Amino acid sequence: MAAVGIVMGSDSDYGVMEEAARTLEEFGVDYEMKVSSAHRTLGRTVAWAETFAAGGGQVIIAAAGMAAHLAGMIAGAVTLPVVGVPIQSGALSGVDALYSTVQMPPGIPVAAVSVNGAKNAALLAVQILAVGDPKLRAALAAYRAALAAGVEAKDRALAARRNGEKP
Repeated sequence: MAAVGIVMGSDSDYGVMEEAARTLEEFGVDYEMKVSSAHRTLGRTVAWAETFAAGGGQVIIAAAGMAAHLAGMIAGAVTLPVVGVPIQSGALSGVDALYSTVQMPPGIPVAAVSVNGAKNAALLAVQILAVGDPKLRAALAAYRAALAAGVEAKDRALAARRNGEKP
């Protein structure tokens, strides 16, 4: 069984959510990905979430646009951590999706990332899994060190350009 389930309300969300899949792959985290709607296929979505949880899945990433409430609906169905990814779409450009993801009632939390924040959703899932996995913790530490090194390299290049040097 995959550790992370990625579910999206529509196949049109795949262009955003493939970044979550790539990020999980970079960390060697098994995942499954599917399309299932909170509204059009409610029973199917709940059944998938329950089966995923019962089968050993550990984190669910749920993405939907407009005011769709996929992450919240799944969080109400299972006790696994759910990370919601609001998708930019519709007349409100994702603000409605953001609000429907973060405005959960007390007792049914959903972690939320930025609009189209699939990469951060995957990184949060990795962090959740890393609580019990020293190898993932080490991989996250190396990832963060690489981010810092990249910023430092950009700062050196900027300083060189400002001093008329070639980076």
